[in-house]
Amino acid sequence: MEEIRTIVLERAAAVAAKDAAAMLQHNAPDIVEYTLAPPLRQSASTTEGVTAWLGTFEGPINMEVTELAVTGGGDVAYCTSLNCLTATPVGQAESFSLWFRATLGLCKREGRWVVTHEHLSVPFEMDGSFRASIDLKP
Repeated sequence: MEEIRTIVLERAAAVAAKDAAAMLQHNAPDIVEYTLAPPLRQSASTTEGVTAWLGTFEGPINMEVTELAVTGGGDVAYCTSLNCLTATPVGQAESFSLWFRATLGLCKREGRWVVTHEHLSVPFEMDGSFRASIDLKP
C-alpha cells in the first residue's frame, strides 16, 4: 500500500506547487468527486478548473496530510486522512488554515492505482445553526 501513500502525498505536494496537472494525474476519468465546494456532486475536475481555483490564492499554499490510513487488497483500496489547507486568498492580508476530512477510493487499472472516488468534508454544528465547523483541529 506504499504506492497509494505516495499518490496521496504527491497530490498534496502538487497543491503546494500549484500544479493542476499533477493534482489530477492520478484521477480516473470517471472519478466521482464530492469536494468542499458546491455542488453536492461534481463531474471530474479539469486542469482549467483546478488552475482557476489555484488562482484564487496568493503566495504559497500548504497541504498537510495527517493520520493517513490505507486499507486494501487486490485491485481495490481506500484511504482516509485529516488534511489541512493553509493559503492566503487573493486580496486578503491574512492566510487561513482549514482542517478537513478526506476519503479516497482507488482501483488498480492497467497495472496502476487511480483515484476513482474522492470525498472531502468538514463537520457541521448540530445545534440548529448548521454552521460548518471550520475551527476544528486534530
